[in-house]
Amino acid sequence: MTTKHYNVADHLFAIEAKENIFPLLSNYTPFETDQIGATHVFIIHAEDAPLYAAEGWESVYTDRSDEDMPRIEMYRKNGEWLFLISVNRETEVVCSIRCDREWSDVHVAMQEGYERFAIDNTAMLIYAFCTVSRKTLLFHSSVTVRDGKGYMFLGHSGTGKSTHSRQWLEAFEEAWLLNDDNPVVRLWEDGRVVVYGSPWSGKTPCYIAESAPVQALVQLVQAPGNKIERLRMTQAYPYILASVSGLKILPESMDAIYESIAALLERCPVYRLECLPNTAAAQLCAQTCSL
Repeated sequence: MTTKHYNVADHLFAIEAKENIFPLLSNYTPFETDQIGATHVFIIHAEDAPLYAAEGWESVYTDRSDEDMPRIEMYRKNGEWLFLISVNRETEVVCSIRCDREWSDVHVAMQEGYERFAIDNTAMLIYAFCTVSRKTLLFHSSVTVRDGKGYMFLGHSGTGKSTHSRQWLEAFEEAWLLNDDNPVVRLWEDGRVVVYGSPWSGKTPCYIAESAPVQALVQLVQAPGNKIERLRMTQAYPYILASVSGLKILPESMDAIYESIAALLERCPVYRLECLPNTAAAQLCAQTCSL
């Protein structure tokens, strides 16, 4: 077995697996670190073993989200957690995860051919769960950087987040894409709010170990014209909550999410952009959010 260490938003974690697994995980390579002696938030042990069964476990939650998204079943027993993951709601379980109460020691079993799917989903889930208490939020967002500032575009799948990021790249020569699906936001004690690239970027292969201070968050809405307005904190909160990944069924996790979102809204403006899929929308957004 080989162990490799990674740094995402200054949180360290490790993956232990057979050597032939790591070529499948090229999206993690930019985040690899030699900080072996430092404290890790979790370690994943990729096991060559049968899938764990849910018999004897208490069912906690089943995620029945979009048809093309993984289906996740969650169970618990004696202070441990068990997750069974399918590619979508119609397919069989291809990955099972068993971990301790603190999300620090993680064991994953997977069907052959689903190694990257299994480790990606395991790492993303556990990262979101165990860093939320550390003022860190895993977002569903596309992030463009311009003049050293990060602009986060929010919205449901199909809203046009990736399209709007591309329009920024077309409109501004100096703009670049940090992440197109799952960036990480960390709130620092000194008041900084920083968005980081991650190994998880949806259908766009954008795995960049860079960061930028958050300039603004923008909720996108498809419309027949371009219009932008700044939202009050109470207006913005539901959009931010819907865009954050986390174990919202657990009170302690939800409390940590709420605390971080409240701090985020105090420090960063949130806008609602009704827009067409054109560069004029990107120009309007940039002009307004840069003020």
